Amino acid sequence: MENKLNIQQTLVDGVNLGIKNIVNLLLMALLYVITIWIPYLNVGTTIGFYKAVISLSKGEAIDPTSIFSKENFKSLGDFFLLLGLQTAGLGAAAMFFFVPAMVLSLAWQFAMYFFLDKGTSPLKSLGLSYDVTCGEKWRLFFTYLLLGVAICLVLLILGMIPKVGPFLCFLGIIAVLPIAMGVEAVLYKYFSAKAEPKAE
Repeated sequence: MENKLNIQQTLVDGVNLGIKNIVNLLLMALLYVITIWIPYLNVGTTIGFYKAVISLSKGEAIDPTSIFSKENFKSLGDFFLLLGLQTAGLGAAAMFFFVPAMVLSLAWQFAMYFFLDKGTSPLKSLGLSYDVTCGEKWRLFFTYLLLGVAICLVLLILGMIPKVGPFLCFLGIIAVLPIAMGVEAVLYKYFSAKAEPKAE
């Protein structure tokens, strides 16, 4: 019987991975925020963030300045083609009362990672992501849902602490990004392993 995504273990491993790399990920986020307003460069830094998740999934060290790598600007045409295909597909699915769009967004969640990691074409990347998430969408949905609920509850509790609540809540918000990236990396590692026999 095929193994299915373990939601609890995914969240635990993702949180641990995010915390382990929290300093470098926060530095990367800071560099991203500082440069997001610069045209063209912001495309490369955005791709750099995707690649950071891929690196996390492989247990590689994170270099905050890697978002400025020249390698991020390779295959820009296919990058935008993939984004365009996703946007068009999700837009069309949203016309059917949004539920198909939500399902499709989960199905295509890892297309960009496959494109950047395995060098597959935009269509192949979408197909790979769709295939590996088949039968796993509910688990994937609840993984993201539980992560979101847990984050909201922690921030709510921190915010209610007298005097220091707002400050602690602010720190919690900052810590959310590395944790979210850690969970995403663990998810990609799992689905990437499922895709190995199918990747070209």
